[in-house]
Amino acid sequence: MVTIERWIERNIKYIFTLPSVLFVAIMIVFPIGYTAYISFFEWSMSSTQPPQWVFVDNYTNLMQDKRFWLAFARTFYFTSLAIVLEIVLGVAIAVLFNRKFKGINLIKTLFLLPMVATPVSIGLVWLLIFEPTIGVANQLLGLLGINPQLWIASPSQVIPSLALVDIWEWTPMITLIALAGLTSIPHDNYEAAQIDGASSWQMFWKITLPLLMPTVFSAALLRIIDAIKTYDIIYAMTQGGPGYASETLNILGFTLGFQYFQLGYASSLLMVFFFLVLGISSIIIVLRKRLEVFR
Repeated sequence: MVTIERWIERNIKYIFTLPSVLFVAIMIVFPIGYTAYISFFEWSMSSTQPPQWVFVDNYTNLMQDKRFWLAFARTFYFTSLAIVLEIVLGVAIAVLFNRKFKGINLIKTLFLLPMVATPVSIGLVWLLIFEPTIGVANQLLGLLGINPQLWIASPSQVIPSLALVDIWEWTPMITLIALAGLTSIPHDNYEAAQIDGASSWQMFWKITLPLLMPTVFSAALLRIIDAIKTYDIIYAMTQGGPGYASETLNILGFTLGFQYFQLGYASSLLMVFFFLVLGISSIIIVLRKRLEVFR
């Protein structure tokens, strides 16, 4: 009995963390492992035939599939457009909100409201805003003397339109993270710069931005992982249309798996997608660490 009690005391930290480890393994590791396993089979739910082992044929066919590469390009187009503008606007608004003026707390609260709503409801609201004939977006353009646009009904405008919705929803998140980073910058740096006669623009480029970059990288990492996996807004607004113009990798994976019932082929796409997100995340983490070394 004494021996068991001593063993428990020596391993108490492992005993307490074991339930969490098991939960993560069941909820994360198992689905990924099972998806990887299915990806080596040709499995169609619309057929009575059992799954057939094809090894890497699904991956080979995927690399030769033009539709996959077009979805790949659209995913990066959407992600790049959304993330760049979100970071630029988020940091700029954070610098503005870091100043004290009347009503700032109310403005901050209202500014964060887009993050509260669910993505599907946001998609449905913006679907009405982008409606070509009676939508608010074209009415505002008309007041400015600009011709009405097709927005999500146009193959060339649908990705920028969807990125605009993502920017509207998630720029407040970048602002919130950047604002937290700004509050941690010592004011002594600005006082010394003012004594040396530095302008506000010089202080921003020489002090604020360099010290804020690690925080910006962290915010960018969170948003890139989320934006590259965007599904709900796109599906609620376009379902990958018009045609295939807004079909990203997530939408394509859903279509292959739950509309064409090609589970093996869809699983191979999702595994490629998983390692793609993992690789991009690793690169950003390495860049952030190198940035901290050179500070």
